[in-house]
Amino acid sequence: MHSCPRRARLVGGAAADMQRPMSDAIEPLILDFLEWLAPRPRAYDEVMDAWRTSCPRLTVWEDAMDRGLVRRERGEGEGPVVAVTALGTALLGARRIAQPLGGSVSP
Repeated sequence: MHSCPRRARLVGGAAADMQRPMSDAIEPLILDFLEWLAPRPRAYDEVMDAWRTSCPRLTVWEDAMDRGLVRRERGEGEGPVVAVTALGTALLGARRIAQPLGGSVSP
């Protein structure tokens, strides 16, 4: 069987193009996650039901935790809760200043 270098370049290029939009797409999703979580801490189970994904390229929950934008803490009674950190609140504040009232979170 002959391998086709041109086809390999095309396939590799397509794969690279597919990765770029997904990583670009994660930023607005993280902001959406913070907006959803900002009004009040939510039960960990509720957060996982709403935001965990099996897609390894859409890591909203994991990225927000890794960046220190949200934290998991002990809840009163029922179990752990997830809350926006001061850093997450600052990011939301900066985003709100950058966008006029009524503007969308997504670019």
